[in-house]
Amino acid sequence: MQYSVSHHKLKLILAAHGLKSGDAGGIDQLFGGKDGYYWFGTLRDLCPEGKTLSWENQYAMVNAIQAHENATAEEDEMKPQVPSAANIAALSKLLADPI
Repeated sequence: MQYSVSHHKLKLILAAHGLKSGDAGGIDQLFGGKDGYYWFGTLRDLCPEGKTLSWENQYAMVNAIQAHENATAEEDEMKPQVPSAANIAALSKLLADPI
């Protein structure tokens, strides 16, 4: 299964669930509960405006997200966060491309 993300796709995902970009509680739940809003923001930061990033499988997607998180945390001199299993399951469901 392929996965992709873009700013447009993220907006469509939120709209499909009746959420606005500032609805931290709703986005938390949609993106896997605790820290869901954080990972939503990470996806927005990872993907350049007007571009679509895509991955051949879930592992490549998770690795790309974690690599971005690691690099950002290093720049900020902080310990990188790691998505929970619930975050990964939600990200995988939401970013999966239709067959």
